Amino acid sequence: MYIPRHNRVEDEGPLFALMERFSFATLVTVHDGAPLATHLPFVLERDRGARGTLLGHMARANEQWRSFASGAEALVIFQAEHAYVSPTCYEDQPSVPTWNYMVVHAYGVPRIVEESGRVTASLRQLVDKHQRGFAEPWAMEMLPEAYVAKMIRGIVAFEIPITRLEGKFKLSQNRSVEDRRQVAEALAASDDAVERGVADAMRRDLERSPEDA
Repeated sequence: MYIPRHNRVEDEGPLFALMERFSFATLVTVHDGAPLATHLPFVLERDRGARGTLLGHMARANEQWRSFASGAEALVIFQAEHAYVSPTCYEDQPSVPTWNYMVVHAYGVPRIVEESGRVTASLRQLVDKHQRGFAEPWAMEMLPEAYVAKMIRGIVAFEIPITRLEGKFKLSQNRSVEDRRQVAEALAASDDAVERGVADAMRRDLERSPEDA
């Protein structure tokens, strides 16, 4: 991924935080010279492996899992909020439109998980992560064991030990402090919650590093 110096994020803290919050990501592999992509929910185990480990699963009918046998590196793309930025937000003119966004690319070699206990544990982690906000959380233990076993036969579980991470937070850091503030204010006034999310990220970035403008 092309990352200008002022947009590069190397600290694993904010990268992991983005991956956990926006955990529905895109898995990209190559099979027979052709790219394959599947959109999947992931669970990140931060402390497992040198740079964390991703847990996921896909339908057994999805042929992408067969590409894991090559031992080639896979890419998982996590994307946070993003927004169009109008040049009318800038003091410095002439200027052109752009797009602000935050993404993390995680790389690693996928390996299939076949032991049923580990598969079940992985699924339980995923369910628990997304159910905890409900007033009456649903748990896998509510299902009959035979039904769970049948459902598991229809999926392929896998894990990806992360070997490298790339973070790009493009939040107008190449502009003046005033331009950055004005962009954040314009996005904060939007009716679009996604654009307001970018405004929040820009404000946090300004608080951390206004001198980087």
